[in-house]
Amino acid sequence: MKILHVITTLDVGGAEMHLLSQVKGQSERGHEVQVAYLKGHGTLVHDFEASGAKRVFSLGSTLRSPLALSRVMGDVDLVHTHLLKADMLGALVARVTFRSKKLVASKHNDEQVLKRPLVSLVHGVLGSAPRRTIVLSDHVGRFIEQYGRVGKRRIERIYYGIDSAPFEAAARASAASREAVRVSFGFDSKDVVFTCVARFAPQKAHDVLLKALSKARSQAGGAHVKLLLVGDDPFGDGRVKAEVLARELDLGPACVFAGIRRDVPALLAASDVFVMCSLWEGLGLVFLESMATGIPVLATRVSAVPEVVVEGETGLLVPPADVDALANGMLRLAGDPALRARLGGNGPRVVREKFGLPRMVDETIAVYREILSR
Repeated sequence: MKILHVITTLDVGGAEMHLLSQVKGQSERGHEVQVAYLKGHGTLVHDFEASGAKRVFSLGSTLRSPLALSRVMGDVDLVHTHLLKADMLGALVARVTFRSKKLVASKHNDEQVLKRPLVSLVHGVLGSAPRRTIVLSDHVGRFIEQYGRVGKRRIERIYYGIDSAPFEAAARASAASREAVRVSFGFDSKDVVFTCVARFAPQKAHDVLLKALSKARSQAGGAHVKLLLVGDDPFGDGRVKAEVLARELDLGPACVFAGIRRDVPALLAASDVFVMCSLWEGLGLVFLESMATGIPVLATRVSAVPEVVVEGETGLLVPPADVDALANGMLRLAGDPALRARLGGNGPRVVREKFGLPRMVDETIAVYREILSR
């Protein structure tokens, strides 16, 4: 099967890393895969080439991209789009060129812009072009049906899957190697390290996280609570704003900005808790990575997060945009090593049973075959 994936960017993010796994799995199963992107720095181009993609390329400027896509669309069996701008472009080109029968779209998030009436209306027209819209959670499926105006019969839920091996291997590394990672960031053995791996986008509410850290550290038992922030903001000034806020809160060495890293499994294994206080979340690939590593998760009770992080089993959930609740969650986990061990210990099993990578790849290919058989 000749497959073309079209995505808005190829910079580091959950949807991009999900697609990287899909491309690798599809290539390993003997399919010919190409990847096209619309904008950004193309940070992951070499990663996609190494994963087995036959071709990875930019579609060019906004004016050129429709024509470029229409040309390559005719040479493949199936087109799979990812993220809103790529979805809209793919649907438009497919309709104009009468190729909707080979189009699939994926929804990686509950895209809040779809709540705007005009955007919802336009999406309802273009969103009917794909033969199937794959959603990564039941929550996103309901959201896309309501706000994206996509018929329920066209929606297929396929949970994200990850290769848990690198994360489980990192968790098995020696105590000395994990301690060396902590020391490299200025943390010692007494510190309870909360790590957040996320793009510095408004959705992730880093301001709430920083304020919660400040509040937790000001209370009894909070002196050893530390925060490691992994990620950047290639499209805005989110990281800069977060760094300014950290200085205003006088967090000093208690909060470390690590930037984009390629050793996330090792960083998670060296951490005590994964924390992310999203305002909305399609699913959260990094939750699965943290659970596979065997560390507990502290997150917000929004969107699809409860489908992934089970309260009291693999983590703790708090209301969104609630500094006090998040600070209390940090203090509770920091002060209870047994609770951290119990919640973290359940993670690898849950990931293997529900969020395995081979299942995700096979279910996606099954959708392709069903469409093409028609």
